[in-house]
Amino acid sequence: MKEVKAYIHVNRAADVVRALKKSGYTSLMVVDVKGTFEALDAGEQEYSTELGAQVITETKIELVCETSQLADVIELIKNNGKTGRERSGAIYVSDINAYHQF
Repeated sequence: MKEVKAYIHVNRAADVVRALKKSGYTSLMVVDVKGTFEALDAGEQEYSTELGAQVITETKIELVCETSQLADVIELIKNNGKTGRERSGAIYVSDINAYHQF
């Protein structure tokens, strides 16, 4: 199994979540985080006194999928998370050694 973490611009989050859910990936974790992606416009940036830097609010989407589903998940995120910029986000994949539902 694989754990997928995707960091995308907030304005693309709804489309990515809808696409994943429509394709059957319903156990998603979605959280807003502060990050240093390139802002789409000046209104997206804010200064973080905590970090001492310009940041933007990004969305982190996490899900667990079967290894055989990984390519589909990555394509759904990439195709629906694009902002029109060269770098629209980042996707990280980790192996899952144990998975228990309760």
